[in-house]
Amino acid sequence: MTDVAEHLPDTVEHAASTPDVALPFRELGLKPDEYRRIVDLLGRRPTAAELAMYSVMWSEHCSYKSSKTHLRQFGEKTTEAMREHLLVGIGENAGVVDIGQGWAVTFKVESHNHPSYVEPYQGAATGVGGIVRDIISMGARPVAVMDQLRFGAVDHPDTARVVHGVVAGVGGYGNCLGLPNIGGELDFDPSYQGNPLVNALCLGVLRHEDIHLANASGAGNQVVLFGARTGGDGIGGASILASETFEGGMPSKRPSVQVGDPFMEKVLIECCLELYAADVVEGIQDLGAAGISCATSELASNGDGGMHVDLEKVLLRDPTLTAGEILMSESQERMMAVVAPDKLDRFLEITAKWDVETAVIGEVTGTGRLTIDHHGHRIVDVDPRTVAHEGPVYDRPYARPAWQDELNADAASARHLPRSSDGSTLREQVLQLVSSPNLASKSWVTDQYDRYVQGNTALAQPDDAGVVRVDETTGLGVALATDANGRFTKLDPRTGAKQALAEAYRNVATVGARPLAVTDCLNFGSPEDPDSMWQLVEAITGLADACQELGVPVTGGNVSLYNGTGEPGRIDSSINPTPVVGVLGVLDDVSRATPSGWTEGGLAVYLLGTTALELDGSAWADVVHQHLGGLPPRVDLDAERALAEVLVAAADGTARAAHDLSTGGLAQTLVDAVTRFGVGADLDLSEVAERDGVDLATLLFAESGARAVVAVAPEDAARLEALAADHGVPAARIGTTGSAALAIADAFTLPVDELRQASSATLPAYFG
Repeated sequence: MTDVAEHLPDTVEHAASTPDVALPFRELGLKPDEYRRIVDLLGRRPTAAELAMYSVMWSEHCSYKSSKTHLRQFGEKTTEAMREHLLVGIGENAGVVDIGQGWAVTFKVESHNHPSYVEPYQGAATGVGGIVRDIISMGARPVAVMDQLRFGAVDHPDTARVVHGVVAGVGGYGNCLGLPNIGGELDFDPSYQGNPLVNALCLGVLRHEDIHLANASGAGNQVVLFGARTGGDGIGGASILASETFEGGMPSKRPSVQVGDPFMEKVLIECCLELYAADVVEGIQDLGAAGISCATSELASNGDGGMHVDLEKVLLRDPTLTAGEILMSESQERMMAVVAPDKLDRFLEITAKWDVETAVIGEVTGTGRLTIDHHGHRIVDVDPRTVAHEGPVYDRPYARPAWQDELNADAASARHLPRSSDGSTLREQVLQLVSSPNLASKSWVTDQYDRYVQGNTALAQPDDAGVVRVDETTGLGVALATDANGRFTKLDPRTGAKQALAEAYRNVATVGARPLAVTDCLNFGSPEDPDSMWQLVEAITGLADACQELGVPVTGGNVSLYNGTGEPGRIDSSINPTPVVGVLGVLDDVSRATPSGWTEGGLAVYLLGTTALELDGSAWADVVHQHLGGLPPRVDLDAERALAEVLVAAADGTARAAHDLSTGGLAQTLVDAVTRFGVGADLDLSEVAERDGVDLATLLFAESGARAVVAVAPEDAARLEALAADHGVPAARIGTTGSAALAIADAFTLPVDELRQASSATLPAYFG
């Protein structure tokens, strides 16, 4: 066979006349049957440029070829009632939700996991940049970001490298953009050692009439590429890195990780918003994974015609790039717009005003084909749908892992993990949990982020949800919370996904917002491993069912697979399955958002909900007993909805503080509440323990759902009790705020200062 490199340029005509030329499809991540399918679609072998396009667009990261079949559940289980506030749903760059008064918000979470292991700083920074551009492309102004981070063992020698780089990348890029980082997650577990998770979420605000979509329609309309120049960084980066398993801790193919420029992105934001205001954009698409390959094929596929591009008109940082490399490059801070000819001059005036380099590289056609020429040579001639939307779809085999039953049988009760009734032992265990890496103060991280820039942040971490004002006149705003529990999902993927939704839903309600919509980022192992594929299918099914039951639609999201390094079929062959779920809620007035800690003494403290003997997968089992086994807490979505209704209603001024119960149970919630503003509490838990039929250790450390702690002024106690009774939510008065300690009657007293010290010292001890 002849190598294609001997025949440059590799034109469509040349490809048709040389069917036996060998192309490196395996090196680009394509399977032999996928290559044969491309040949069948084209009726000839692909050109080198076409092969580059298909390879990145048919990658797991871009095509969702292993998950698409199951992701359809999100749409199929979305009812008409759930669509009431949904303006744009799954399939666009990000979902858009109506929040009232003519305002809409768009939000989405995505992963940049593998690049963040190879190059932590740039991987994380460009992860933030990419999700921000998704929001810009919908016509919105980005107003806040969040990050969901998971790293390997806190004491592993390589963890510090990844942590320092990722945290600096997230903070550096977001801070330079002037976007507040209003919350997120930070978790350490050995399962993430070679596969850290760096998920990033962005929230944008727009008026209903400002929504823009990614499509190229109208023959004769111009195709314009603007922003940063195209370079050699990120050639096949995220699209290839995220579509294979790391072997021996590194990818077998090591594409260049993208390099971000937040100052260019900030200019791009303002430029795009002025372009929208001038009404000179017919369609728009950001350039992220798969770069020009993605933008051209998706715009053309979503439109009603075709597209022609002259690739030599693309502005380059590196003139030596081949046509295929230009198509595959994932250089950052680039956008592609479709512009009517009579609006092109005005478009170019605006980009020139912002010093944004711009090139008209093609036009919309009526052919139904995507054609690309390079210096007069036709190097691409494809049906764009076959590239962007009609790639391979696999129904991968999946089965319950052989090790699952043994893991579930290994419950805390079967192990007879001791639950102490001794006050001094309980005191020490509370301190153990408070100072553990996953429950300790995250201020070492969050203090590196600007949480209040722009002046619209009403609440931010460590509160239960981030809250941002949208309308200065009315106070209308939104709350966002993201959650995932990999330990619960390892024990039962379906329940774990439901738990993630329930916790994020609860967090949003705890600050007083009405839960409205969902985005998700599903982080799992190799889809070619039936164990990991089973976990993914179970989690998708559980999440789709739970969203339907709670009435909150999934508006979009991301799937990140191949997060594993071990031998398939083993219990430790991949990360703990981690479905990150983000819930957005609406507040009519953000000034009434409920903080997580109390600021004064004399308030009555209530525990809402009931506690069961549910210690499997808990932080207590992990930190105190180094144990994972059994089944996660039961999810009661009716109870979650009822609790949310109470918490939202209590945000009328009744609740002075509220904090949900989740990881670490009641003990951690109380510690958070007293350390938030330095006001202690005197509590007696004996009556509620007796009511629920549990011992004190279980009451403190169990992680049963649908629970929250609420503090009210004494004169509002009857109002809270009535709200709880009306909604069938058990409510127990457990004490009063005040003093300088957390005191549990007949058990222990922990000074607030001691708790703060224990919590705040952990992460600096490891990371400086």
